[in-house]
Amino acid sequence: MHDFHIPVMGLAYTIDSPVRVANYGIDSVVSIIDDELMESMRAYYSKRFKLPYQAITKKMTDYRARRISVYLNLLDSIVKKKFEIFKQELLQDRTSLEKYLKMIAPKAEMRLDIKKWLNQGNNVENELKSIFDKWLCPGKIDVNIMTKVDRENYVGNKKLGVEFNDAHAALRGFATSSLESSVVFSAGMNPRLYSYLATFSDFYPDKNGYLKKKIILKVSDYRSALIQGLFLAKKGLWVSEFRIESGLNCGGHAFASDGNLLGPVLEEFKQRKVELQNQLHESLIKTLEMDGKFVPEVPMNLKISVQGGVGTSEEHQFLTDYFKVDSVGWGSPFLLVPEATLVDTETRELLMKAKEEELYLSNISPLGVPFNTVRNTTNEHLKQKRIENSKAGSSCPKKHLALNYEYANKGQCTASRKFQQRKLNELLSENLNPEEIANKKRAITEKSCLCVGLANPAYIDCEIPVKQEAQGVVVCPGPNMAYFNKEVSLLDMIGHIYGKHDLLKNVNRPNMFVKELMLNFNYFEKELKKNVNGQSVLNQKKMRLFKVNLLKGIEYYQSLFNAKKVFDNNEGNNWMKELNEIKFKLEETSL
Repeated sequence: MHDFHIPVMGLAYTIDSPVRVANYGIDSVVSIIDDELMESMRAYYSKRFKLPYQAITKKMTDYRARRISVYLNLLDSIVKKKFEIFKQELLQDRTSLEKYLKMIAPKAEMRLDIKKWLNQGNNVENELKSIFDKWLCPGKIDVNIMTKVDRENYVGNKKLGVEFNDAHAALRGFATSSLESSVVFSAGMNPRLYSYLATFSDFYPDKNGYLKKKIILKVSDYRSALIQGLFLAKKGLWVSEFRIESGLNCGGHAFASDGNLLGPVLEEFKQRKVELQNQLHESLIKTLEMDGKFVPEVPMNLKISVQGGVGTSEEHQFLTDYFKVDSVGWGSPFLLVPEATLVDTETRELLMKAKEEELYLSNISPLGVPFNTVRNTTNEHLKQKRIENSKAGSSCPKKHLALNYEYANKGQCTASRKFQQRKLNELLSENLNPEEIANKKRAITEKSCLCVGLANPAYIDCEIPVKQEAQGVVVCPGPNMAYFNKEVSLLDMIGHIYGKHDLLKNVNRPNMFVKELMLNFNYFEKELKKNVNGQSVLNQKKMRLFKVNLLKGIEYYQSLFNAKKVFDNNEGNNWMKELNEIKFKLEETSL
């Protein structure tokens, strides 16, 4: 019914999106790292839908996985009930049916069947019911696990087994839930976590070749997809979808991938998809045969999806028609759709007003990975007050990002007060000039408590009381947020995606591919300047590779824009001019 999905956003922003949109057939992704947030949301929704609720406390065995599993079961139950109610509404109310028709993707076969039914003189309800039984289904409740967030856990001073690590327990929570959906792994490969998948039968095909639970890998290029896909295939596990994400033109954590641009990456997947599918299949069946499991005769279905920076129906259609992707992720714009995402009023107003200069690639993440966010959040103000009062850092109540082992065997978060105070004290003993001290102090204290900041919108919007120290809200939109400036209904956002109307009329916005190139070039220039002072994370060899890949990307786009008459001529001319300008600057750069 749809060829778009709502990706995971932060911890809270899509925590209940399935309840909001799944009955319309829209897939969305829920973060399952924060079990405490999910337990609070389960209590909230149990009360709202008058369902029984019994708390799962931290004193209980395997409480983390149990909280996650039970919350997902609750979502599954609510979505199924809402879907059946919605289905009956469509059968009985012509106005609701006609409104829903406006939501469905223009290419959807169900849409054509319903239109034929409506055009018939004597509409028979059973015929419409047959159409629904054939096509209509709720959107998937997919889940996201950031593979790097796999902190070890303890009872007292006794370290628990690896299966109780944060990401492992989250995976177990999903695997033991009633959901028939997918787990999305992001932030790269975690071999130990991937191996743990093999212990759950739902990830293997049944005798009919059906996978109750599927694997989606978020990747930045073809090589990464092949390496990770083969690793899993050799364990008898099939990757059902590769979700390609722009390295920098995305929300949240941003991973600059050696200058590999989205267009050329999509082209490689388009050209080599069948080859990839066959290669993974050959490896998969060898393992399944050895293990005595069901062996599919032909390769199972493999989807390719994409997300990061898409903002117009023209771009959406180009991605689905030319690159043949199965689904396009629309993230940041949905932060302005109250019917789809959970955002507190103050933060949503901040996002509506945000311009290009307010949206920036920050260093606030304790993971040490660049993080897209917006200036003037409540978290930023509270953090600055604590710094001014000589109380820099967070009390660190959740500790999911306590992954630094410099001072503690159990790990510390670099945004925590204990870690930052120790670092600041060490500065006093260093023989540095005032400017150097100020720069180092800024680098230490700019880290934010993402665990609390990204979860707080749920507590605020649902009026759930919290006892911990005030941290405010952290929000993680991509650069594309700058071009959307008003609250939008779900119907209007879907209409924008499918080209029924334009929310960005008269808005000066660069093409998504050109914007991504600009972001990568800016990143390259900054690293180049740092490189002179020996501060860059990229060495000379990587800088050269980055430059070569950017130039290859520009050449690809020049060829693409010339060959494909898919963009408005005036805009196309401007984009070609921007490509040439960046190409000239790159060629002038000596490395």
